[in-house]
Amino acid sequence: MSEETENVKCLIIGSGPAGYTAAIYAARADLKPVVYQGLQPGGQLTITTEVDNFPGYPEGITGPEMMEQLKKQAERFGTEARWGIVTDVDFSERPFKVKADDGKNILADTVIIATGASAKWLGIESEKKYNGQGVSACATCDGFFYRGKDVAIVGGGDTAAEEATYLAKLCNKVYMIVRRDELRASKAMQEKVFKTPNIEVLWNHTTKEILGDFSGVNGVLLQNVKTGEDKQLAIHGFFVAIGHSPNTAIFKGKLDLDEMDYIKTVSGSCKTSIEGVFAAGDVQDHHYRQAITAAGSGCMAAIEAERFLSSN
Repeated sequence: MSEETENVKCLIIGSGPAGYTAAIYAARADLKPVVYQGLQPGGQLTITTEVDNFPGYPEGITGPEMMEQLKKQAERFGTEARWGIVTDVDFSERPFKVKADDGKNILADTVIIATGASAKWLGIESEKKYNGQGVSACATCDGFFYRGKDVAIVGGGDTAAEEATYLAKLCNKVYMIVRRDELRASKAMQEKVFKTPNIEVLWNHTTKEILGDFSGVNGVLLQNVKTGEDKQLAIHGFFVAIGHSPNTAIFKGKLDLDEMDYIKTVSGSCKTSIEGVFAAGDVQDHHYRQAITAAGSGCMAAIEAERFLSSN
C-alpha cells in the first residue's frame, strides 16, 4: 500500500461515546476531525443489547443503534470517520506524527485518544455464546434486567464486591464466585458483602460452563478447586467482574500512564502529559466506566483541543 501524508487539525483515535462526542464538538468548532474507529467501531457498547441508562432515550436503545446515531451526528457536522486502526504515534514534537493501517502518515495538530478499555473475560466458549443474552461485564449497565431474579458474579476484588452489592439491591439472590478462600477487595467492601443477606459467597470455585438455551442464560456449572466437585446453579444473569484492560499499548513510553496502564490526565481535565494530546472515556477512567461519563469527557477533550489550537 502506498504511503500518503496528510495534515489533520484534530485526530480522534477511537469511536465509542467519548470519540464520537469529541467528534461532534470538534466538528462544530470547525476543526474538521478525522476519526479512526479502531478494532471495535463504536466501542464496548456495540456488544451490549439494551441501553436504558443513557439520558434522552425513554424507551431505551440498543448499543449498536446508539453508536450508529452518534456516528451519523458527528458526520452531519463534517467528521470523517474511517475504518482502520492507528498503529504508531510520535508525540515528541508538533505536529504529531501518527501512522494508520490504511497506509496514511498523519501530521496532527491535536490528538484526542478515546481508545477505551476492554473487559477481561474468563475465556470459555459459552461466555461468548451468551454475551448480551445473560452474560455481562457491567452490573451498573445491565443489572436492571434481572430485577427479582437470581444471578452470579465472578471476581473477588473491589469491582466484584461493589457490583455484587449493587446487584443485591435489585436481584433476589447474588452468588459471588471466588476462586480463592478470601476476597482481594478492601476491608470496607468485604464488610458490605458479608453484611448483605442475599449475597452468598462460593469460595474456592471456578466456572466450568455457562448454561442456557435459545432464550439466554439459565444456569452455571461450577467446580470446587479443592475437591474437584461440580455444582450447578439456576441463574438468569452471569456477570464477569475480573477487571478491565485499557487499550493503551501503542502509547506506552509516549505518554504518562498510571500503574494500571490507564492514561494519566490532569485532574478535572482531559489534558495528558503531552501538550495538545487529550484523553477521554474509559482509556483514562477506571472508576465510572459509563457511556454518559465517557461522552462527557469527549465533550471536554474537544473543547480543550479547540482552546489549545486557538492559543497556539
